[in-house]
Amino acid sequence: MNIMKMISAEKIYKSFDELEVLKGVSLDVEKGEVVAIIGPSGSGKSTFLRCMNRLELIDGGSITIGGDQLVSTTSDGKVVYVEEAKARMICRRTGMVFQHFNLFPHLTVLENVIEAPMTVKGIKKEEIIPEAKELLRKVGLDDKLDSYPSRLSGGQKQRVAIARALAMKPDIMLFDEPTSALDPELTGEVLKSIRQLAEEHMTMIVVTHEMGFAQDVANRVIFMDKGEIIEEGTPEEVFGNPQHQRTQAFLNHLSAR
Repeated sequence: MNIMKMISAEKIYKSFDELEVLKGVSLDVEKGEVVAIIGPSGSGKSTFLRCMNRLELIDGGSITIGGDQLVSTTSDGKVVYVEEAKARMICRRTGMVFQHFNLFPHLTVLENVIEAPMTVKGIKKEEIIPEAKELLRKVGLDDKLDSYPSRLSGGQKQRVAIARALAMKPDIMLFDEPTSALDPELTGEVLKSIRQLAEEHMTMIVVTHEMGFAQDVANRVIFMDKGEIIEEGTPEEVFGNPQHQRTQAFLNHLSAR
């Protein structure tokens, strides 16, 4: 049985000035797989995620999305991205949900969701509105279509952001700490929406500090520290029997809180 790789990142290097943030990180993600990336702040998790859709440009390595190469490195170390139009098309296969919602404040909830399909894909307004309403119903916000972001709680804003990303019909969803800006009581409603996507076999990479969520929903857990993948395995393996000293220390520190 040939399982399709949705993402293949090989030996990704990334520095900001003198600071080496990613030190040769490699990760393959298969279709329908949910991968949770955990680790201390500053370990390179978010930077790695942002490299997947060209929000950060890499300094070395290669990235393939859905079988199409986005970027490669030549034998003499030159990093080569595909031409702009093709890069945009490849990156469109990924939907991204950020820590801080990034909603347009001057647009209603419904307008936020339909904006990208109309402007980027050229879909007619009357075509996208029923789909957008269905996505908002799915995340439990069908009663907020005409509300502006300023009238929403953090959890509601984040669920609009999820619906907005899904409106582009991505093959892969990338979540960068989607609950870290939320109060604990609002976290559950966002995780419920992500859990629902997992049940529908959406391919996802979730950078998260919610260990219970990673344990419940992920097929595979990656522990990153200091720009490297230190350990990976099933949630049972990583949480139940971590092999590496740094993973053990990180999990012990969390459980002691």
